[in-house]
Amino acid sequence: MPVNPLGVALRNKRVGHEKLVWARPELRAPETFTLSSPAFEDGGAMPEQYRGRLFGHNTSPALDWTTPPGTAVELVLIVEDADSPFGNPNTHGLAAGIDPALGGIPVDGLTEAGRVTGVELGKAGPRHGWFGPMPIRSHGPHSYVFQLFALDRRLGLPGRFKLGAAVEAMAGHVVGRAKLEGTRENR
Repeated sequence: MPVNPLGVALRNKRVGHEKLVWARPELRAPETFTLSSPAFEDGGAMPEQYRGRLFGHNTSPALDWTTPPGTAVELVLIVEDADSPFGNPNTHGLAAGIDPALGGIPVDGLTEAGRVTGVELGKAGPRHGWFGPMPIRSHGPHSYVFQLFALDRRLGLPGRFKLGAAVEAMAGHVVGRAKLEGTRENR
């Protein structure tokens, strides 16, 4: 594919991990459990099928987690692109109401409401739930950070909620957290 001049021009412009919700003081807590995916290693490349609709199938990857803290009654998943060149990280996945006892979310569990019982999908990019990676061609690799927060209360967020509403409701109620990073590059 030909080089994208916009991607090249923005190559050194990235929002960085310090702008992820993970870095917000009101959401800090010990990393007391782990998050993984059978589809890719932590820090590894995410397979093609998980890319956004323009490039792939927009399928959300399966996720597994170890036992969260015993005081956790709900999990919230936020997936952000730490390498977006535009102001703030792009949200690529948003889900709340996750039962900690589930132990995981199956492949494609975040692409349509009702696929996983009790899970409410929030707005991720122009979609709800999962909005697969679509980095700017020639911009270099992007890091997609899956951030899973264990909460000591139920948030009761309605479907189609936005990231700001989730963060506001979560503040002061995070009792543990876990993260996983996957990468994608559009050459």
